[in-house]
Amino acid sequence: MSVGFKITAATGIHKGDREYQQDQVAMLSHPRVNGCMLGVVADGMGGRSGGRKASDQVMMTTQQLFERYSPERDDPQSFLTQALNESHLVIKLTAISSEMEPHATFAAFLINPGGECYWIHSGDSRIYHFHGPKMVKRTMDHSYVQTLVDKGEITEDEANVHPQSNILMGCLGIEDDPPYAHHYIDRLRVGDVLMACSDGVWHYYSNNEMGQILSQLPPREAVEYLIAKARSRARGGGDNLSIALVKLDVLDQPKAIKKIELPSMADIKRGL
Repeated sequence: MSVGFKITAATGIHKGDREYQQDQVAMLSHPRVNGCMLGVVADGMGGRSGGRKASDQVMMTTQQLFERYSPERDDPQSFLTQALNESHLVIKLTAISSEMEPHATFAAFLINPGGECYWIHSGDSRIYHFHGPKMVKRTMDHSYVQTLVDKGEITEDEANVHPQSNILMGCLGIEDDPPYAHHYIDRLRVGDVLMACSDGVWHYYSNNEMGQILSQLPPREAVEYLIAKARSRARGGGDNLSIALVKLDVLDQPKAIKKIELPSMADIKRGL
């Protein structure tokens, strides 16, 4: 990452008002390459055990591939596509062997040491890119209501309260190949924020409000605030919530550049 700024990161996960947790989230630092990191969110579906198994398999498969990923040698978009497709296949095999119907969304962003960023998503877990309080870009959901928005039949605000807002047009674990979309940012800058989150979070915020929160608070406080406020607004009917967040800030002391220590997968599973 370029001299002159630092990256701070945070993750958050909460059961919400559900009886069980089917979301999984990870922010991983590369085991060999400083400045290379990966954020992943997976929202599992398919009952108590099926949904959690699906999101667990996304995390395990993606982590294993990330450990073998080389920023100098491998194509980042190919790596992300492979992580998505292999997770999809493993989930399908689980369905066959256990007679369950596990499914999961997939939202992952990869930051390379040079400041390049790549992301991929499938389903309705989202990735946002903000610069300051302004949203630069976000993913478009693979959902029924998003098709209505694309056709101009409803607005985004109407989509958030639509009775069929939870119907997906595709995700990991379906019979066919899952839909997915890539995005590329050539260089991240000071003031940029990247956030991947499940629908239990974004459902309760406008883009403008989310941008204001992310620009004013450091990552840990922003994650805690977004989850707490979403839970309050759900009024006892909230879904699981998960967030992976990174923010680029100016270095307090430009010469004191330190490697960011991010939690391991084992730490995340223990709830750290």
